[in-house]
Amino acid sequence: MLGATRQIPRPAAETGTTRRASGLRRFLKDSRGGAMIEFAAVAAPFIALIFANLATAVAFFSQQMLDTTTEKMARQLMTGQVQKAGVNQQAFKTAICNDLPDFLSCDRVMVNVRKAADFGSADTGVASITFDANGNVTNDWKFEAGQPGEVVLMQVYYRWPSITGPLDFSLATMSNGERLLVSTAIFKTEQYE
Repeated sequence: MLGATRQIPRPAAETGTTRRASGLRRFLKDSRGGAMIEFAAVAAPFIALIFANLATAVAFFSQQMLDTTTEKMARQLMTGQVQKAGVNQQAFKTAICNDLPDFLSCDRVMVNVRKAADFGSADTGVASITFDANGNVTNDWKFEAGQPGEVVLMQVYYRWPSITGPLDFSLATMSNGERLLVSTAIFKTEQYE
């Protein structure tokens, strides 16, 4: 049987159900796109985490800049430099704005300086910010720089525009969707006269 050819039996014609089952088995065994599917599953939380880290870092950096400026300007009040120069509320706010970095807008800064009878009676709580129908702040801020030997409380507020990120991440602390950054200094003015 040297010249004889061997015949391989052919399977019976596949039905539609059999073809679908074998196609599904091949699909489930195929791992060529596994990494892409796994990345797609973790991409949204990963991007949200990166965004949350960046947004939090920028907000904390801005808070630190506000604290540094508040400390510097409180020192000028404490030593009587502001009082001797006859600086008014608007000029004091402008001096604060000039000391802040450029990315912190002056129109979002609010300054409240008031005297207290002593350290124990000073109200260091955060003011409740109120808005009119147009979104403008309606609070009435004081500027009582204090005389020699008086206790003075200085609070600087900044309305940080909060951005809502992926997965509804937000740093907002106010009803209008902004975060209120607050820096407070309480001190007794020196005998500068």
